[in-house]
Amino acid sequence: MSRIAVCPGSFDPVTLGHLDIITRASGLFDEVIVLVSVNMMKSNFSFSLEERKNMINTVTSHLPNVHVEHFDGLLADYVKQVGAIAIVKGLRAVSDFEYEFQMALANKKLYGGAETVFLTTTAENMYLSSSVVKQIANFGGDISHFVPEPILEDIKRRLVKEK
Repeated sequence: MSRIAVCPGSFDPVTLGHLDIITRASGLFDEVIVLVSVNMMKSNFSFSLEERKNMINTVTSHLPNVHVEHFDGLLADYVKQVGAIAIVKGLRAVSDFEYEFQMALANKKLYGGAETVFLTTTAENMYLSSSVVKQIANFGGDISHFVPEPILEDIKRRLVKEK
């Protein structure tokens, strides 16, 4: 039986922090599905669903047990549908934990067949989020230390305003 994990997020855009969590999860599970999901709390995406999937595929191509999907419904329903045993979430700070803990409890109530696994970020990624990347890029700042190199130019073309 294959141990499948789902690593959900909006990934708008994918960052080095996301890639770190996905890479580490790929070492823990037989298969990792990076699930580009719709977060109803977020709107005005900078990148389309297909663009986000393509960026993740590009930066995870060296990880043979990782593939990218999308789903518009409840995470718990998707996890059950694919037979996953875990939901992998990255934590940057204590402030992330409260929200993620609530979501973990809700997902467990909706589908008891999977556990939520929290992976803490590395120290160099503690402050990093897609929102931070977008804000820095919007003001013309250097985002090369925050996003994977293979997609840097794609992100810059979309987010960096001309001066």
